[in-house]
Amino acid sequence: MKHAFVRAALGAALALALPMAAQAHKMWMVPSATVVSGDDAWVTVDAAVSNDLYYPDHFPAQLDQLVITAPDGSTVQAENENKGKYRSTFDLAVPQKGTYRIALVNQGVFATYELDGQKKRWRGNATDLKAGLPANAKNVEVNEMASRVETFVTQGSPSTGALKPTGKGMELVPVTAPNDLVSGEKATFQLLVDGKPAADVKVVAIDGATRYRNAQDEMDTTTDKDGKFSFTWPAAGMYWVNASADDKKTSTKEAKQRRLGYTATLEVLPQ
Repeated sequence: MKHAFVRAALGAALALALPMAAQAHKMWMVPSATVVSGDDAWVTVDAAVSNDLYYPDHFPAQLDQLVITAPDGSTVQAENENKGKYRSTFDLAVPQKGTYRIALVNQGVFATYELDGQKKRWRGNATDLKAGLPANAKNVEVNEMASRVETFVTQGSPSTGALKPTGKGMELVPVTAPNDLVSGEKATFQLLVDGKPAADVKVVAIDGATRYRNAQDEMDTTTDKDGKFSFTWPAAGMYWVNASADDKKTSTKEAKQRRLGYTATLEVLPQ
């Protein structure tokens, strides 16, 4: 479990540690379908950290922190979980009418320190911090991190029961239903931190087919005083939407700073 957490934390840290425009690796989940119908509907979800969006080429996402919320607010389990060399996959039955929220929720701490003149790093759970650092570590700096990577699947008509914020970390509240996005139309969302509007946060959206073009072609905007932001989608496709922020609201006494991150995969359909 500890090793799995470290791997998951590394993926989250990759997404949190670098400036958004310069990120080389991106963590994501992408479902085989975002809108389904029928009482026996299933989706398969891929999850990975990669250089190119939705093209697994680096390492698989860890599924230990997977949380799936059904339209009625209940928690449901994935099936057929598998971790490969470059990606993780799982299946999900979606019998309920409405919108499912599929999330990888990572929380922990990471530390930098010097040992015998060498710079070192450690990542893990806050409860393991003291034991994880060498006794003679010097210049120790500890930060908390909290990230959420999500995607959404709707059976029939959209609903909001699964989309209620938990009040922890950075979260997205859809104003426009996340499975009702159409090219050329404006979609609006609200970004929260600990359940409160996150104002003045930069948000980036990137069309997922980055492997087949030379530029990221990212769109960016900034949340308003209510944490709200909008994008008008230029074309159909799977979009990677990402935001990050820092604050001092730590719960670990050794930590000086908290790094927050949010990522969603949203499908935009043609007109």
